[in-house]
Amino acid sequence: MQSEYMYQLLIKMKDGDQQAFQTMYDATYRDVYRTVSFLVDHQQDREDVMNEIYMQMWTSLANYDTNRPFHFWLHGLVIRQVQRFRVKSWRRFRIFERIRIFSREEHHWDEPTVILEGTNQEISQAIQKLTDKQRTVIILRFFHDYSLEEIATLLGIPLGTVKSRYHAGLQSLRKNIGNLLPERMEKTNAYGTQNP
Repeated sequence: MQSEYMYQLLIKMKDGDQQAFQTMYDATYRDVYRTVSFLVDHQQDREDVMNEIYMQMWTSLANYDTNRPFHFWLHGLVIRQVQRFRVKSWRRFRIFERIRIFSREEHHWDEPTVILEGTNQEISQAIQKLTDKQRTVIILRFFHDYSLEEIATLLGIPLGTVKSRYHAGLQSLRKNIGNLLPERMEKTNAYGTQNP
């Protein structure tokens, strides 16, 4: 969607227009869900994070800086909610680890067209093997086409840290896939367009 149209929807949302919010939700859901699916393992957890993202979007509209691109702001909300989820999840794990053995569920790819649309299955599986920090940088770089500088701003970390995670993630992907060329991943971004 064009940024002017998104801007008009945001203005209507600020005025409390629930239909504008529904339109915004419909326009952004696939992109947001795809990103969350790569960053959160369990289906139920994904749904919880998705709910929190859109609740946060609604409550933080007043903080939206119209001088910045809408998708950049939205991806910032996504990353912050995933990080909050991880902190809560870790606390829960530590509380209950002495009570029961932690068992990891299998991945349930119940919406493969949303998650894997335009994504090579081999690359998708290799991305799941990365650390959370590496996976976040790789997803933002290759699926959302952010520069390393933009990723550093979005995550609120130094550029050197982003570069380190990026290169470690690429190295791990090359090891897991074989002769992976970054160009192979860059061919498809979240909007189904070819990257330059």
